[in-house]
Amino acid sequence: MTAYDSVAAGRTGLPWPDLTDAGAVSMLQTLRTAAGPTTVEPAFHVVLPVPGDVRGLAPGTQFQTDAITAGEAIVVTSARGDAVGLVPDFVYDDDADYDVEAEYGDPLALSWTVYSLPTAPIADYHDLGQAELDLRSAVRSAADALGTLRAGTVGADVADPRGLVEQILESGSAHMAPEHAPARALRVLENAARVDAIITVSSGLMPIGLQTTHDMQIANDALRPLTGVVRSARLAAVGAILQSAWRD
Repeated sequence: MTAYDSVAAGRTGLPWPDLTDAGAVSMLQTLRTAAGPTTVEPAFHVVLPVPGDVRGLAPGTQFQTDAITAGEAIVVTSARGDAVGLVPDFVYDDDADYDVEAEYGDPLALSWTVYSLPTAPIADYHDLGQAELDLRSAVRSAADALGTLRAGTVGADVADPRGLVEQILESGSAHMAPEHAPARALRVLENAARVDAIITVSSGLMPIGLQTTHDMQIANDALRPLTGVVRSARLAAVGAILQSAWRD
């Protein structure tokens, strides 16, 4: 974990100007220092930004730019009004054999860069109940899209799409959830992972199962809204888990 600037170092206790990685051992202490005394609401919130949707980020900052590139980040606010942002950086083995089912293999390491923020961004609220309802519809839509693409690959040398979905889900099943996590939040995360896996497999099958550019455009238009549903559902679930931790 390294500080991007001197202000971030001052708010977190990270070394400066020495940019040597402080190591994973310091992460908990860094977060505690940045958050300060316990408040009524969680001091942490997760953001999953994409181009065109930068809610929860500090506009015009390097943190915003790097968070969009990474597709995920953490914002820590304190009762003092200070705020810092953390962006992850996964390190992969460039010499590893290419995996036909994923662009990269498992990451070798994870590091974080901490940025000072001029103000505390307003956290975007996502209702867990609404997220669960939206996911139910998304699961049906994603399954229908996958079924259509599967029919188009009959006779082609392509692995069973449903089997590919299960492989993706299995690869992410090792993540541990905290004991206090609400059952509903875990259910939403599980369903969001399934929709996301179907989207991933469907996107890979489009060039094989669809014959025209027009068909591919229709399929893309059908899948694109589902990506937003998955993001909102994950944010709602993580928010509920953080709330449960603060109550405990």
